[in-house]
Amino acid sequence: MNVTLRQLKVFAAVAQHGNLSRAAEALHLTPAAVSMQIRELERQVGLPVLERRGRAVSLTVAGEYVLAYARKMLAMLREAEDLLARFRGLSGGQLKIGFLSTAQHFAFRLLATFQREHPGIEVAPVIGARRDEVFTGLQRHELDLAIAGQPPRELALRAEPFARHPLVLVTPPDHVLARRMGYVPALSLAELPFIAREAGSGTRNALEHYFREQRIAPRIIFELPSNEAIKQAVASGLGIALLSLHTIGDELRRGVLVAPEVEGLPLVRRWHVISPMGRPASPAAEALRYFILERGEALLAAEFSDVEDSGRGDDRV
Repeated sequence: MNVTLRQLKVFAAVAQHGNLSRAAEALHLTPAAVSMQIRELERQVGLPVLERRGRAVSLTVAGEYVLAYARKMLAMLREAEDLLARFRGLSGGQLKIGFLSTAQHFAFRLLATFQREHPGIEVAPVIGARRDEVFTGLQRHELDLAIAGQPPRELALRAEPFARHPLVLVTPPDHVLARRMGYVPALSLAELPFIAREAGSGTRNALEHYFREQRIAPRIIFELPSNEAIKQAVASGLGIALLSLHTIGDELRRGVLVAPEVEGLPLVRRWHVISPMGRPASPAAEALRYFILERGEALLAAEFSDVEDSGRGDDRV
């Protein structure tokens, strides 16, 4: 199993409080983030660990066994606090962290916060044009860490989820879907012109997944190589698109774009912090990895809390 310590920490808190919301409050996370960690834990275990009765939860038999071992491992984690404290107090080091343009709307702020707390560490962001470039950079040890979606399982990379990543339909404010009252059926999208990222990109894969799930074929009129270009094209009225909520916060706030409620959307993926396997990580890289896992969700929530209602949905992708 690829269960993470963070999942066990969240699970132990839920077991202690008997309620997802109270556990989220104690951990300074959102209830959605707590639910995501529990679902990921259950996926790894292969069995349900909680029984839900309204807002209250109780442990299943499997959950009781998982909790016993979780408490042992968390006790060992507490014994390692001196080591982690040394990481937090690092006086120097150099890091290269890769991410795609989709993540740049929050990744720079995340890195800036980390550097303020670790002024001796030099962090060099590397923006990849394609997700496979980022993964290749990790495998070749050209990058220390990356922020991206789930990499292919065959790659020798460790991927740890730290936050939700909703993808929503975006239209100009005068579009027929934006003016429509209520929920938009997925079939309404069948004949509409879509602007898409290039084949093989994470956003394009998500678009194709959504249409397969809805059993309709997208009418893609053209492709563009960046989310910024797609936003400009949609705002100009050339078509509509599926984009990460974390790339359109400013446009939603200014009313340049809108995200109507559509059947089957949002698609909620996960942001991961990804590191190469097969070599020891430097203290600086471990410090940044630990920082992202512990603080990334809260920083994202603060950055996008005013538009997150457009990104509520089930973690299905």
